[in-house]
Amino acid sequence: MNDLPSDPARLRAILAYLDQEVTDNETVGIYLRIQRDTVHKALTRTENPPPKHHGRLPKGGANLPALAPPTAQTGYVVQHRRGPQGPGPAVIHVDDCTTSEGTTRPISSHDARVALTDPSTHACASCRPDSALGILD
Repeated sequence: MNDLPSDPARLRAILAYLDQEVTDNETVGIYLRIQRDTVHKALTRTENPPPKHHGRLPKGGANLPALAPPTAQTGYVVQHRRGPQGPGPAVIHVDDCTTSEGTTRPISSHDARVALTDPSTHACASCRPDSALGILD
């Protein structure tokens, strides 16, 4: 692109077109990353099904497997809370957290990081998604 026009009006039109293309392709890129993450989670679930527990757990928790630390491929969910006075603070969980209650919605790791910077959103104290994301250690 060495032969650009010399007048500002056509240069502005070219710049506007290129800005629009960047915006359009960024949206497609975000959508494709969301789809890729969803397929990756499904593949992980099918390759590593959760262990099935039959009956009661041993007394005192003896011989229970240690919880694996979250990996970079861990998924996240947001839990919206409601109270008597209306909506409460949202809570971000690692997707397999056992303490999440009610309806949760899956979110990407990027969205989880962004949400955790919002003062009205909290990290779950049990699964610690902020640590998994490298926000707090």
